[in-house]
Amino acid sequence: MSQANVQFSVAAHVMAALGARGEPVHSAELAASVNADASFVRRVLSKLAKAGLVHTTRGKTGACTLAKAPEGITLLDIYRASAAPATCAMHGYPVAEECKVSRNMKRCMDDVLREAQHGFEQGLARQTLADVLASMQAGS
Repeated sequence: MSQANVQFSVAAHVMAALGARGEPVHSAELAASVNADASFVRRVLSKLAKAGLVHTTRGKTGACTLAKAPEGITLLDIYRASAAPATCAMHGYPVAEECKVSRNMKRCMDDVLREAQHGFEQGLARQTLADVLASMQAGS
């Protein structure tokens, strides 16, 4: 059984924490908020910084802030920055040439999976970090 990939959800959590605080936050505080290993959160922060979504400073007083207003950051921006794999993917098992299904399944599923990924990304593009923060505020 495959394990779920959490890169995007952790990146979204980190971004929401930064947006909710509105001030510089240390990576250790972000790791505590996610309840994840600090080194994993720092790797996520590095990806977000490379994508221009956060500013980071290093050292004893180092901290992170959003690089843009929450209204200017879509969930698709965060998803792409996180470098999470596609939501669905075809298995990599070899084709059983004697089986008609096995010989054709990957070709048939390519369009289905590409369309599903496109729909997923369109949904993310319609929502901003500000929308997430507003939803969090409404749920408090």
